[in-house]
Amino acid sequence: MTQNPITILGRPAQQGRWFLIPLGMLILLCLGSVYSWSIFRTPLERELGINATESLLPYTLVLVFYAALMPVAGFYIPRLGPRVVTMIGGVIIGMGYLLSSFATHIGTLVLTYGVMGGMGIGIAYGVPMAVVSRWFPEQKGLAVGLTVVGFGLSPLVTAPLANQLINLYTVRPTLRLFGIVLMVVIITAALMMKFPPQGWHPQTAPALVSLANSYPKNLWQSRSFYGLWICYAIGTMLGLSAIGISSPVGQEIIEINATLAANSVSLFALFNGISRPLFGYLADRFKPHHIAMLSYVLTLIACILMMKATAGHITTYLIAFCLFWFCLGGWLAMAPTITLRFFNPDQYAQNYGIIFTAYGVGALVGTLVVGRVRDFFGTYVYVFYPMAFLAIVGIIVAHFLLKRDAVNPPVND
Repeated sequence: MTQNPITILGRPAQQGRWFLIPLGMLILLCLGSVYSWSIFRTPLERELGINATESLLPYTLVLVFYAALMPVAGFYIPRLGPRVVTMIGGVIIGMGYLLSSFATHIGTLVLTYGVMGGMGIGIAYGVPMAVVSRWFPEQKGLAVGLTVVGFGLSPLVTAPLANQLINLYTVRPTLRLFGIVLMVVIITAALMMKFPPQGWHPQTAPALVSLANSYPKNLWQSRSFYGLWICYAIGTMLGLSAIGISSPVGQEIIEINATLAANSVSLFALFNGISRPLFGYLADRFKPHHIAMLSYVLTLIACILMMKATAGHITTYLIAFCLFWFCLGGWLAMAPTITLRFFNPDQYAQNYGIIFTAYGVGALVGTLVVGRVRDFFGTYVYVFYPMAFLAIVGIIVAHFLLKRDAVNPPVND
């Protein structure tokens, strides 16, 4: 009896698997729409009569629940399947937007946009990466890096769109429209998400079949786990700290106008997107600790540039913050790629969910520390000194800990 050939969207798996990358990008682009919160924030402040601190709470909760749900979702992706998990995440984030449009109090927004939005992202975020990593065993880093571009570039698409819709229809109808569209797009894309059959491998790389005994048995007893977790936490702490102050630093230290500062963020976001496939590709082909050290060196250079920056140094500012955003994007591709390389790919969803908690820690600590330093010294200049110190710590940690455990290690690790 002839076995039916494996197809993806009507194409043989060898060619059809490439469709999964843009589909994954589309899902992540939808999930990344929550990063456009600043567009909704100002009109909601006026409508609800809340201050800037209160209006930041929903976004803060998004980051917290996004990171918290990743390990939980990672456990269920192999059990429920990528389609079901993605649909659940899509419905939750869509309902978060819909319910936010009816909010009359900041507490409601915290629950709908913050908690529900964060949960929706955390549930669905890991699925596209888990799927493409299995379909592309011979070039995991490039495939994952290309897929996560969608999340990084989302504000370039969703922020201008949200702004235009708010100008046309006001903020509440825009939130409702976002909720409906995101839900429909994510659910539709989820229908195409599937894992390859057990034992499938591309014709171009028939020998690439991973053996479970070549990876650490216990994640918590692995040196490489702690090395990756610490490095990821430092990388996201540095990157998210810089992202949060990109526009204010431009206006305060460089003394550029608000319009130029806002437009600069689009340039920074472009570098954030470009770095993802590049760092994923590099992490696939070179020793991960060398690539991690490279990202910290670039961050250190950016810190030194900003330490010396004064009013009118626009080029210095642009170069430095392009580097900050570039390196953060790099870590969001490196971390999943290194997870696949160091640990059993069959348990990728669970493993990366646990490692992703470093992102949550980095986000919270980074934003809190930056705010404290600014309040204490009265300027953002002194923010870059602890950031430079952290970059040096990252170089040291990467050199000594970000190496695969000696369990039948492959060459170059």
